[in-house]
Amino acid sequence: MHSKLIGSAFVGLMLTGLALAEEAAMPQQSVNEELRARLPEKIRAEGKMISVNNGSFPPYEIVMGTEMDGASEDLTEALGQLLGIEIEHATVGGLPALLAGVNSGRYQFAFGPVGDFKSREEANDFVDWVQEFVVFAVQRGNPKSIVSLETSCGNRIAVMAGGSAERVIQAQSEKCKVDGKAPVGIQSYTDQPSSILAVRSKRADAFFSSQAPLTYFVSQANGQLELTGVGEKNGFDNLYQGAVVPKGSELGPLLHDAVKILMDNGTYEAIMKKWGLENNMIKQPGINLGGQLPK
Repeated sequence: MHSKLIGSAFVGLMLTGLALAEEAAMPQQSVNEELRARLPEKIRAEGKMISVNNGSFPPYEIVMGTEMDGASEDLTEALGQLLGIEIEHATVGGLPALLAGVNSGRYQFAFGPVGDFKSREEANDFVDWVQEFVVFAVQRGNPKSIVSLETSCGNRIAVMAGGSAERVIQAQSEKCKVDGKAPVGIQSYTDQPSSILAVRSKRADAFFSSQAPLTYFVSQANGQLELTGVGEKNGFDNLYQGAVVPKGSELGPLLHDAVKILMDNGTYEAIMKKWGLENNMIKQPGINLGGQLPK
């Protein structure tokens, strides 16, 4: 019963989101032969790459069965045109499985965006293409008065399993205990829809996650939810997110240069604005821009 409820809510949210994102004529890309020549020979011969995701992360990745939509899908479509190949999508359960799949070579990359931190840069390179912020989605009226990490003590907070927000809230829970307060009741989920459903069904008091997808989910919640902690650091400094490749992979610089072309020719801006992500745009892509997680 529980899984059916999650599935129904998931499909409803995704279909509504698709209706809201009006179809726009995206600029078509011509093959850049210099970039295509830099692709590994195996990829050029097969004519495709596989980008892995860990489920819906709207409005970037909206996964429905074997299909994907969202800003990341539009951008990878443009990248594929630029490189003269098809970019296919595969879904795995959770961020650890995503990183393992990239590092094992099962998937060539994850376009994400995935949070870039120094700890993750030990095993992976990140091609950063957005800046993100981490906030709370709470029930309308914010009955538990959750507005910051400090006010999360003693409350039930949903997070994405294996993500940076989970580590930050775990550290905060320990701080709560040191300060003589009740620890955080941490609820870890493998996907965004399950996390937001926990708040809507009042099984969790808040969902602590990236502002862009939370803004999307709040807009789809029929007035049941609101955002709090907006404009605060909430345990993070500058938070960049981007594509993930194995450490030292030649695909890192290649993707960087391809994304830069999409930024320079206006395609990136058009896609980001289409999905309401203008506040998350950066002027130029970068490799491994991530800052340290708080100690």
